[in-house]
Amino acid sequence: MRFRSRQRREEPEINLIPLIDVLLVILIFLMITTTYSRYTELQIQLPTADAERAQQRPQEIVVSVSSRGVYSVNKKVLEQKDVTSLADQLRAASGPAGAGNGQPPVVIVNADAQASHQAVVNVMEAARLAGLSRLTFATQSAQPR
Repeated sequence: MRFRSRQRREEPEINLIPLIDVLLVILIFLMITTTYSRYTELQIQLPTADAERAQQRPQEIVVSVSSRGVYSVNKKVLEQKDVTSLADQLRAASGPAGAGNGQPPVVIVNADAQASHQAVVNVMEAARLAGLSRLTFATQSAQPR
């Protein structure tokens, strides 16, 4: 007796419709949960340059301090290292008060990196004694390696 029929068995197939359904649901989920960034632009108006008007620069007094504590005012080396002689030299370099454009002169301190702190403080004290309240320090940027 034969219990088996002579019919050929069908090969199993992969059904793609459920796979497509699942992928569509995942796609919809991702589209809904995605956050979109909106970039806004700043509305600014840039200033315009006026080339005809020249800026008035204040008078500058350059005080240099070497690593040994030697002072120079406007490239004139001072023999004494005391505060009073430095203040006298700053008064002489500033000239009459408000000379030129009516602004007090600016004292620019160029101190060597190896100069002592006391030498720089002496320049600040001499500027105070000379009545010069505008003081700034000159630096240089580090060279890239």
